[in-house]
This record gives sequence, structure tokens and C-alpha cells, in this order.
Amino acid sequence: MENDRLVIIPKGFGLSDIAKYLEKNGIIKNQYILIFGAKYLGISTQLKAGEYAFPARVPPSKILELLSAGRTQIRQVTIPEGLTSSQIVRLLENEKTLSGIITTIPKEGSLFPETYNYSFGDTRATILARMQKKMELILREAWSKRDHTIPLKNVYDAVTLASIIEKETAKREERFLIASVFTNRLSKKMRLQSDPTVTYGISRSNLSRPITRADLKRETPHNTYVMRGLPKTPICNPGAASIQAALNPARTDFFYFVAKGSGFHSFSKTLVEHNKNVRKWRLMRQKLR
Repeated sequence: MENDRLVIIPKGFGLSDIAKYLEKNGIIKNQYILIFGAKYLGISTQLKAGEYAFPARVPPSKILELLSAGRTQIRQVTIPEGLTSSQIVRLLENEKTLSGIITTIPKEGSLFPETYNYSFGDTRATILARMQKKMELILREAWSKRDHTIPLKNVYDAVTLASIIEKETAKREERFLIASVFTNRLSKKMRLQSDPTVTYGISRSNLSRPITRADLKRETPHNTYVMRGLPKTPICNPGAASIQAALNPARTDFFYFVAKGSGFHSFSKTLVEHNKNVRKWRLMRQKLR
């Protein structure tokens, strides 16, 4: 609530420490009333540390109820879809109400992006562990419901393809179509030719410049213009929609797609048709400049 006062009860504080602290911070007027109340209720040793939101003019009985139940303030951190593991670590490092140092960057594709609840002082490592556990759960469940005709051998292949889909489009309704292009290409042993894999191979994140022809020819473990099959590792941490698309792609004859400039793409079955689309949308972009 707007008028609530946020107070952090440090770890190691006993009843008298807590009572003095709350009186000093203006939450209660008389520390001894709180001490007497806790002893009378038999909860002197049950008061828990943490961050609490106390309403204005809160009675001692309510304070004791909150402290004994450990009803601490719930905070949230939102992890967007499509970030690399390094970017997620930096995001958590910027959350100053979390604690601890992250010494090892988790493997790419191992962290599930969503909003996570936490309490003041929780460790960053704990959030990462929860993200890893959630990704394992999501992948295991999605894999069990996969289209068995897709050319993916295991869940690692699935999260790798999902990471490419995640970076190719922000439009949920397009992900199953884009997935169909890549699975069709994998089935025909064609190169995926995905621009985001080129970018990741160079910078591990977003380039500050357009991709060049030289970039397309640059050999990296992730450049799908050079290599056949999937890149060596995922290129980001994909969300559930991209994972679902990778494992249950649309049934199409599409082998190509090109951005239309609106966030959507034009799909085609043949290279001739694709080249026409490329020229069309390139001309459109030039007219809009």
C-alpha cells in the first residue's frame, strides 16, 4: 500500500533488538509493549528477519502476527525472453535487493525467462537455480508432447532451435511458421541461414551495426550460413512459446522467409519466390526512407 512503511529486520536480531529497532524507526511507540506481547503469546523466539511493509498506525498485535508468520514483502524480477545468460546475470546483478555474487555464467539456454518472486536478501544464485529448474521442467514436459516427425534428437536440440526462433521473431503467431522453415531445412540437410546465429557467433549479443557479407562467411561454432545443422549451443534463453513452436512446428512447404519491416515475415516455398519477396520488401524499405 502507498502509506506502508518498509522496514528491514536484520538477521540475528532477537526480540529486544527487533522491538528497539521498530521503536527507533517510528513503527511502534513503546518497545516494551511489543516485548510483553511476544512473551505473552509465547512467540519470543519465532520472530523472523526480512523486509516488512507495516501499515500506518499498525497495532503491536498485527506486527507480531507479521513477524511470527514471516510475511515478508514480496519483490519481483522479470526476465524477458531472448536474453543471453550473461545478460540475465547482469540484470540480476542490478537488482540491489538481491544478495551474493554470481561466479559462473550458466549455460546458454538453461534459464527459463519469466517473472520470479523473491524476498529481500535472497541470493542471486537461488534465482538462477529456480530458473534452471523451471527450464528443465518446461523442456521435459514439452518434449513429451512433441511432434515425433521433427528432426530433433533431444531436448538440447529443442532448446537450441527454440533459441533461434526466439531471436527471429517477436510475433507469437509467427513462431510456428518460422519453426516449420527451420525443421524443413534440417530435414533436407540445408543450412539454416539464420542471421541471429551470425550475430551471436560474433558478439554473443546484439551487434551495434548491420550484418555484413563478410560476417555471413565468418566461421564460428554458431554461424548457420557456414555450418549445416544446428549451432553448437543455444544463442539465448527462449520462452515457452518458442519451445512449443520448435517441438510442434506448423506443417508447411516453406523453406524461406524475409522480414517485411513490420515485425512480420513473408514466407515462400522456392528460392525464386523468396528472391522476389526480398526485392519487394527491399524496395518498400527504400521508399519509406
